[in-house]
Amino acid sequence: MRDGEAPAAAQRTALSTPELVAMVAALSALNALAIDVMLPALPLIGRDFALAIDNDRQLVIVAYVALFGVSQLVYGPLADAFGRRSVLLLALGLFILGTVLCVIAPSFELFLLARALQGAGAAATRVVAIAVVRDLTEGRRMAQVMSMAMTVFMIVPIVAPGVGQLILLVAPWRWIFGALLVYAILVLLWTLLRLPETLRSENTTPFRPRRIASAYLAVLRERQALGYILATTFMTSCLFSYITASQQIFVDVFDLGTAFPVAFASIAVAISFGTFLNSRIVMLHGMRRISHAMTLAFTLSAATMALLAALGAAGFWIFFALLALTFSFFGLITSNYNALAMEPVGRIAGSASALFGAITASGGALLGGLIARAFDGTVLPFAVGLALAGCAALAAILWTERGRFAAAH
Repeated sequence: MRDGEAPAAAQRTALSTPELVAMVAALSALNALAIDVMLPALPLIGRDFALAIDNDRQLVIVAYVALFGVSQLVYGPLADAFGRRSVLLLALGLFILGTVLCVIAPSFELFLLARALQGAGAAATRVVAIAVVRDLTEGRRMAQVMSMAMTVFMIVPIVAPGVGQLILLVAPWRWIFGALLVYAILVLLWTLLRLPETLRSENTTPFRPRRIASAYLAVLRERQALGYILATTFMTSCLFSYITASQQIFVDVFDLGTAFPVAFASIAVAISFGTFLNSRIVMLHGMRRISHAMTLAFTLSAATMALLAALGAAGFWIFFALLALTFSFFGLITSNYNALAMEPVGRIAGSASALFGAITASGGALLGGLIARAFDGTVLPFAVGLALAGCAALAAILWTERGRFAAAH
């Protein structure tokens, strides 16, 4: 499959490119909101549910992300068998149910169950969004569309914690989930009214366990797909570790207090800058050259941050500047990894997207959770974790490309 675009594919849907980008961004934003908007409320959630161990409040994020990852294994085959639109509508309904339960859950255990339901519903937003884009584009064009969507989507992490903090100034923390419920309903209505079916009839795959297993095995047998799935998993662990530990790092270590949303938003701006820059240069320089070089830059930057932390020289501004630089590189990596992993498996895009999401989200949550749980009141374990994950991603790239690095192929 060539590293370009398929002009004929662009005519399979009534959606214009701007609306396609906006819809993919809105679907992705639902997932980001479900994580980021409630970050300022974590201490209040822990207090209201009388949690004895502070790190247990991280489970509010872990429960969501774990089901978000695993559920994609189901949604992919469903989307390949029954179409993108109907599967997405049902999943959005499940997300809305989970959100309602978050508002009324009387115990921490039931609250975690509700968060898991949210994650299970949100999983389809990722699977279907990527499958729809892959139905309509390929290669560098797909990477460009995904980067543009990610650039719009990255507005959410910038503003979400601030929105959550504003809600907390006037209402209890459960109102945050009430606001999330309103947004989910609006996305459901938009999907119902505007999203056509993009799966072509000749690409339909029957929903049969043997065929599902065969499709997943076909993806895993593709060296390029498997390699970039692994590389993405390592990079995703960096993002999840940051999200999970950010409140403790900025508030407990650096004592930012209510300024936490500003610091969190600033890192989101750095990532957004990277994704926007990628959308502007990927057609010229190619996915491999950009993502490989930026993975190396990410790793070196994280290693520098770890070294300074070990020497006791990582004050807030030094740490913050290096963190922003590191995650700006991250923004130039993941969209390209995604497109490279999906490139050779277009015929089974739904299953490929599901397996990609399940492994990268669940694996990233597991590894990222381990990095976050190593929090000891300093930033050293976090910085070391980022550097090691970057090294692992570089190793995955070298294996995938058989030793070639940053090549223009």
